[in-house]
Amino acid sequence: MIRFWRKTIVFLFTTIVLTTVLISHEVVPIAEAQTSTSTPARPFATVAYPNRSLSASPAQLAPLPYAYGALAKAIDAETMKLHHDAHHASYVKNLNDALKQYSDLQKRSVEGLLVNLNSIPEDIRTKVRNNAGGHLNHTIFWQLMSPQGGGQPSGAIAQEINQTFGSFDAFKKQFNAAGAARFGSGWVWLVRNPQKQLQIVTTANQDNPIMEGSYPIMGNDLWEHAYYLKYRNRRAEYLDNWWNVVNWPQINRRYLSFSTGRSPN
Repeated sequence: MIRFWRKTIVFLFTTIVLTTVLISHEVVPIAEAQTSTSTPARPFATVAYPNRSLSASPAQLAPLPYAYGALAKAIDAETMKLHHDAHHASYVKNLNDALKQYSDLQKRSVEGLLVNLNSIPEDIRTKVRNNAGGHLNHTIFWQLMSPQGGGQPSGAIAQEINQTFGSFDAFKKQFNAAGAARFGSGWVWLVRNPQKQLQIVTTANQDNPIMEGSYPIMGNDLWEHAYYLKYRNRRAEYLDNWWNVVNWPQINRRYLSFSTGRSPN
């Protein structure tokens, strides 16, 4: 009898151990192990504005915060009117057209669409990328300029520019050089990169730095429609003159918005 119970206990113990091993090494099906792309990841900070994100339900064209001719120190009135009323407006229209059959996508912010492009249906992905990017980039761009702009930065952003680049003049020189060297259409940006450092980058077409994990603090439009009527092919001259309208208080607000880590709606 003792021998019988000894065998029984050994059998039960062996069964428990084998079951535990099998459970711990269970193969998870690929479809379950992969991260779902149906739910957008939350952007890391407000991007379109210092205190809120940009709605896609539906996308809307906000008016310029100044008159067409208010930035004449750098950009003429006709260019501003065409740039805002025609080019920016077309990005808004095209984005709404792309999303009209996708009510779930309309609930996302424009930033949310751009940082989760792989979750966008393939048949509209390129259209969303180009037009959501165009809408976001220009929404930021208009705020970065002011009739009272120009001069040198002050406050927190000035301190970090000096620490990173050595001086404002050195930063401006590098920023302009990057913008002049960008081939074709695109943007030049000052970003906070994923390593939390200030960095000058350029993006092609209407791509935004958030697509690469960087937060855009300030940027300049390098598309020819941004400057061609006044400067023709003299992009470098446009880049130089643009500093006369840079809105440093707004750029400081963007810098501080990122630092606080507020999240978009």
